[in-house]
Amino acid sequence: MMHRIWLIFTQAVTVAVAALFVVATLKPEWLGRRAGFLPTATVIHTSSPLPAAPNTAASGAATPAAAPTSLAAAARAASPAVVSIMAQRGASTGAMPDDPQHRFRFGNRQPRQAQVGLGSGVIVAPEGYLLTNQHVIDGADEIDVQLADGRQARAQVVGGDAETDIAVLKIDLPQLPVISLGDPARLQVGDPVLAIGSPFSLGQTVTAGIVSALGRNRLRLSTYEDFIQTDAAINPGNSGGALVDASGALVGINTAIFSRSGGSQGIGFAVPVDLAREVLAALLKDGRVVRGWIGVEIVALTPEIAESLKLTAQTGVLLSGVLQEGPSAAAGLRPGDVVTKLDGQAVASEVDFMRLVAGLKPGSTVTLRVLRGREPLDVSVRVSQRPRVAAR
Repeated sequence: MMHRIWLIFTQAVTVAVAALFVVATLKPEWLGRRAGFLPTATVIHTSSPLPAAPNTAASGAATPAAAPTSLAAAARAASPAVVSIMAQRGASTGAMPDDPQHRFRFGNRQPRQAQVGLGSGVIVAPEGYLLTNQHVIDGADEIDVQLADGRQARAQVVGGDAETDIAVLKIDLPQLPVISLGDPARLQVGDPVLAIGSPFSLGQTVTAGIVSALGRNRLRLSTYEDFIQTDAAINPGNSGGALVDASGALVGINTAIFSRSGGSQGIGFAVPVDLAREVLAALLKDGRVVRGWIGVEIVALTPEIAESLKLTAQTGVLLSGVLQEGPSAAAGLRPGDVVTKLDGQAVASEVDFMRLVAGLKPGSTVTLRVLRGREPLDVSVRVSQRPRVAAR
């Protein structure tokens, strides 16, 4: 009898649980509950304002960093003015090997084939002037430029400056896109930048990075070095292209990379646009860059050098050499002299001194404040024109 009662009880419980499951699933309102057995996720619609972030300023807690901003607008603003450059060197003679005239002139050698160098450039004026690197166009017989919109033009060389590795080309096309010029002096280490150019013949490519360092010099890439260093990927074909800031303004001309593999390893260098702009202005005005020169060789005045020579000066440059029959030798300057001021302007470094001397007008007279041992001297030097340097 007890067994029969237990069997009826278990069957009733089973039926009740089954009925509860059906009601809870199909008619949850009968039970005063929401549908489903799992808690419903909270949904925030994008059309509604997001909940306000808690005010942590009063409690002294750190404010969360802002979300990173896209650089797409900067790329769109700058890219149309960045061009690809094809520089053809050593064109073929056009003679066939079985041509008697060819054999007479060249023997059995094959005709020399043209070599094509690839680089980039940046349009900086509506008249068609563009900046690139001198090494991109060195020795070129023909230079062709292709714009981002597909148009092509033959470029003319306005001039080049081997000492900054900057060259200026001109193309004649209507309605040219022009990049806006930025201010490298306002750059800070950590600022986002874009490198735009045409690496490896792939077509226009944009890479992103930050300013890794400023004022890089002593790299032996050119005479006047004041490079912006960046980790934005720069590869062969990017030379002469644009380094732009987060607003799309040109801050540098991509020039070189430090690499053991031949490709980008996160260390690239760009000539600041203010230096490139000075070269552009000089080439358009005179067809060449004219710089002052006083005939000295210099090294940085380090604390170790100052201590070893028992010098009282802590800043300036040390004259390591004075060219015989040069302007400084004629004025009485000697190796070992320390220049601390030039026409009243303090000399802080080698780069500073070279920039100040380069800006002097040939034929003018400059006064150098010099320390010779512990004795201060004012020496007047007549400035000459810096001899031209051949392209590297």
